[in-house]
Amino acid sequence: MADLIRQVLAERLQKGLRDPRMGFVTITDVAVTGDLQHASVFYTVLGDDTERAETHKALSAATGMLRSEVGRNITARLTPSLEFIPDGIPENAGAIDDLLREAKQRDEETERLAAGALYAGDKDPYKVPKESPEDG
Repeated sequence: MADLIRQVLAERLQKGLRDPRMGFVTITDVAVTGDLQHASVFYTVLGDDTERAETHKALSAATGMLRSEVGRNITARLTPSLEFIPDGIPENAGAIDDLLREAKQRDEETERLAAGALYAGDKDPYKVPKESPEDG
């Protein structure tokens, strides 16, 4: 059911809404309750924070029309109510990218510092049994 709702909403949003506030939206996931009464629709918006806020307002205003569209295209007795929730994936991905970039810089700095470094002890830090006079 969730996949069907996602498909119906994605197709409808691809055709476009007549709301100038609407940005470029991608439906990332739909979670439907066990009794099929409520669907949480997770989405992302391409753009900055103001575009995301305006798109959220546009989706909230179009919820009734989108619910009707879902009702026409599913075979369930009841049409679930829709709740549009901004998905946090892009923000999390950006934070992970920042952490990876920082780790790479630290690795490069460590490699640069290690280039001219000498061993603190012997080259081979492992203990090797001494040769006894009987062996040789």
